[in-house]
Amino acid sequence: MKEVQISKKELAKIIDSTNVRSTATRNEVEILCREAIKNRFGCVCVNPVYVGLAASALKKSAVRLSSTVGFPFGVSLPETKALEGAKAVEGGANELDMVMNLSMLKSGEQALVKQDIAAVVDLKRLLRELKVKVIIETGLLTPSEKVTACKLVREAGADFVKTSTGFFGKKATTEDVRLMRITVGDNVGVKAAGGIRNYDDAVAMIEAGANRIGTSSAVAVIRGAPS
Repeated sequence: MKEVQISKKELAKIIDSTNVRSTATRNEVEILCREAIKNRFGCVCVNPVYVGLAASALKKSAVRLSSTVGFPFGVSLPETKALEGAKAVEGGANELDMVMNLSMLKSGEQALVKQDIAAVVDLKRLLRELKVKVIIETGLLTPSEKVTACKLVREAGADFVKTSTGFFGKKATTEDVRLMRITVGDNVGVKAAGGIRNYDDAVAMIEAGANRIGTSSAVAVIRGAPS
């Protein structure tokens, strides 16, 4: 089977250019935003402390802005995640990358997991165009847990299910992306993130069913794409 061919322009649209390291500096975030504008990436993703800075840097561009929520462990209380998300939206974010409460998932508390996600999804009342992505940390889940996690994301009304933070366990795999796509169907997005370093990595994830790519190597990824 011939691999997907996606142009630089089309690939850029679905890239979330990311710097969520705990050591990220103001200068690094400013560079991230300038690169995103130059390459016309779809979105920039930063930690909450840099939402204001990034919003200002991206103000006159079409690049969207995402903030992490409950990052990277996901074990904050639902109301805490909702407050963190609300503050990010007030600061200029129009997307949120939240971490699922895996502790509750593995405890069999599916209703609580769904409630946790729904508390953040509810922030759409503040911003209709808000997109909520839920990180399920595939590297820490069994196959059946991955399916359950994806179903809960879909049922809670989130826009995307996302593979990982990139901080724990194995990184994004095509097998996981394929399973996620099959489970959520066509009406929920799938974001592949973690270990995507070049164009071939991105293409493999797209072939598997991803329609968003999260990477801290966005410039290197786009460099390998055909014009």
